[in-house]
Amino acid sequence: MKILKSRKALSPVVASIILIAVTVAVSIAVAAWMGALTIGFMGSSSITITKVSFPTGTSGTYFNATIKNTGTKQVTISMVKVNNVECTFSTNSTTVDPAATTSIKITCSWTSGNPYKIDLYDSSGQVVGSTQTNAPGA
Repeated sequence: MKILKSRKALSPVVASIILIAVTVAVSIAVAAWMGALTIGFMGSSSITITKVSFPTGTSGTYFNATIKNTGTKQVTISMVKVNNVECTFSTNSTTVDPAATTSIKITCSWTSGNPYKIDLYDSSGQVVGSTQTNAPGA
């Protein structure tokens, strides 16, 4: 058998480097592909408080908030806090579908001219919506 000395092959070091580079490139591509798939399955919970209206007067025991689900999945409101104090609320449905708008009545005493921070919590205890507003007057 005759050995050809004029032909050159890749050295083992260069071959190893090429194999590692290809493996890393393929793993990055697969990770990006899998990441794009999971974004479609995972939704976001986000509520925007579009309007807060206080009844006429210098003080009161309730006010209304108009909310819109700006997330990609259904949100169930389980708690409302005003200035970090839990308040009761009522609405037609505590579950808000994506892109849906509803109104809630928040039972909490307020005084004209005072600032109020409203936080909405979902059933898992996460803040899904928040706003800062001032009661009218004074």
